[in-house]
Amino acid sequence: MEARPQIGQFVKVLRGKDEESYAIILAIVDDRFVMIADGHKRRFDQPKKKNVLHLELQPAISSEVSGSMQETGRVTNAKLRYAIQKYVNAKGE
Repeated sequence: MEARPQIGQFVKVLRGKDEESYAIILAIVDDRFVMIADGHKRRFDQPKKKNVLHLELQPAISSEVSGSMQETGRVTNAKLRYAIQKYVNAKGE
C-alpha cells in the first residue's frame, strides 16, 4: 500500500459527490478510513468519513492545520479554506 495518511495532509477526492475537490485530513480512524473536511461544504464540526482508497493523497501537508490540531485538537473552517485555496493555487489547478 502507498504512504500512510497524516493529519493535515491534502487529499483529492476521487469518488462520491465531492469528486475532484480537495480536502484536508483531520483524523485517522483506522487503516482504511480517515475524516476529511474542506471548511466549506464539509465543515470541521461535521467531517466526512472517507475510505483511503477513494482519495488521492497529495505530497503536501498543511503545517497550519496539523499544528493547530496538535495544539488544540481543532481548526477553524476559515483556516481549512485558506490552506486548500493556497495549495490549489500553488499547484496551478
